[in-house]
Amino acid sequence: MRRVFCALLALGVVSPAAAADFDLLRGPEPIVPVAPAPLPVGPATFTRWSGFYVGGQFGVSNASGDFSTATQSLVAYTLRDTTLESEVTPSQWPVLGSVSQSALSGGGFIGFNTQWQDLVLGMEANYNYAPVSLHAPNSPIGRSTSDSTGSAYALSFGGTGSLVAQDFATLRLRAGWVVGNFLPYGFVGFAMGVATTSVTVSGVGTQYTSGVIGTCTASQPCGSFGINNSFNANSQVLYGFTVGAGVDYAITSNIFVRAEFEWDQFNPPPGFLLTVASGRIGGGFKF
Repeated sequence: MRRVFCALLALGVVSPAAAADFDLLRGPEPIVPVAPAPLPVGPATFTRWSGFYVGGQFGVSNASGDFSTATQSLVAYTLRDTTLESEVTPSQWPVLGSVSQSALSGGGFIGFNTQWQDLVLGMEANYNYAPVSLHAPNSPIGRSTSDSTGSAYALSFGGTGSLVAQDFATLRLRAGWVVGNFLPYGFVGFAMGVATTSVTVSGVGTQYTSGVIGTCTASQPCGSFGINNSFNANSQVLYGFTVGAGVDYAITSNIFVRAEFEWDQFNPPPGFLLTVASGRIGGGFKF
């Protein structure tokens, strides 16, 4: 058929336009490959952590008390308005030392999370029972000194310090990042505790107006005085702060487990430092 049309075209019987309509004089059309349609991409999915949750936990807490400054305010008050205190400041002498104790702890928590894809922000209240009893070592001090008036002093005093506590609570602000079923998080917040605290200081001092220790005369007499004061508080509320970090792991859509480390610090009266470091594991339920 192609040859017949070519002959008719050569004789002028068939016009070139008509031949073009039949696609007989053109070569085969090139085959243009068709790209496959792109597959639809859905939104990224993240483990759900938003909403309320509750749980329980247990672990080990280590309480450390630094009592080296606990007697300062007591001695300063006893020797107030004296040249001895204003110039020599025996109130700054460390009479007590530091002590630490570990105890098993247990408690619970309740909180609420908000979630923006893989960012989780929330607030949590946390309570723990950790019975600790700290008794400071006593290091009695005996020193000789003098002041600008020419008087010499022989001082000797010591003290006691103790803190017994068992209830600790924190209110935290949390921030976490979703990694699969894991939620690593950090927190910072307010800490409270309840404790029975006792600090005492006792001793004697002798003033030698002669300026020489052991020399007392009628014109330059000696005078003795006591250094005694104490602070005692039952069910004293402790205030401080907390920081820490941990990780939650979602076992199911509603059940999770956790491991965390928490650091609490308090500065209770009459003026010493208490820290409680805790490591815990626990589990919870998401609503």
